[in-house]
Amino acid sequence: MPVAASAAKAPRTPKAGRDLPAAFSVGVGLLVLVIGSLLFYPVAFVGVATVFVCVGVWEVTRAIATRGIKAPLTPVMVGALAMPASAYFAGAEGLLFALVASACATFLWRSLDSEPGAVKSILAGVFSLMWIPFLMGFVFLMLRGEHGATFGLTLDLAHINPGVTQVLIMLLLVVANDTFGYLVGVLFGKHPMAPKISPKKSWEGFAGSLGGAMLVAIPATVFLLDQHWWVGLALAVGMVFAGTGGDFAESMVKRELGVKDMSNLLPGHGGVMDRLDSILFAAPVAYAIFTVLGSF
Repeated sequence: MPVAASAAKAPRTPKAGRDLPAAFSVGVGLLVLVIGSLLFYPVAFVGVATVFVCVGVWEVTRAIATRGIKAPLTPVMVGALAMPASAYFAGAEGLLFALVASACATFLWRSLDSEPGAVKSILAGVFSLMWIPFLMGFVFLMLRGEHGATFGLTLDLAHINPGVTQVLIMLLLVVANDTFGYLVGVLFGKHPMAPKISPKKSWEGFAGSLGGAMLVAIPATVFLLDQHWWVGLALAVGMVFAGTGGDFAESMVKRELGVKDMSNLLPGHGGVMDRLDSILFAAPVAYAIFTVLGSF
């Protein structure tokens, strides 16, 4: 037989570069875990999110280490564990205190080490703290809301904490941003937004993200939060811009570090940071919109 005929065929790669069955299964599983814990046991949601935060910190510090910069992992991990709980149980003051304490601990820990490259190591640790656990802290600030932390099970969804609903809407908008942007981009995408940073993101996909987010945000804010429709419109626009910015930020970091994915822990998705990137930028924007516009 000819060599060409006997050679194994290379697997076909989807246009968007994903293993779609694996991506769908993992995505649905994560969505059920996150939304289930959020609705019925918020403290468990804090625990699940903290695990994601710690894994994300590990991925980022591991990727930075490929450039010879080793962040002091022990104080950074302690900060990653402390900031979510501080934000949920103590509010904004607790989150800020945990950030400052973690940054100081990182500085002191690395200063006691005589190994060269202390400045780069400290900056890498503080960068990881501010990018992942600090920005994720705004999710827990939303979750506690004006009523404070919820400790028990939530069996009566008719009297759910408004903070839970706000976080749920934000997560649904992040999913809508990714899903509609992906579908429209695959079908109609021809004009890249930033080809040097993320060549697969197109203006057509961005428009699809905006349209899909509006379809979700406006009814959700009107019927679930009893807010004006323009609050949902502002939320949709803010979430799409913030989520896209988060995607670009992680893509830029990966490009600078020369890695394709932060890890391969999630089949079809890459690493945990490939799922957190949009949420990290979306959380402060959602918190600001709900705080400012929600009072009108």
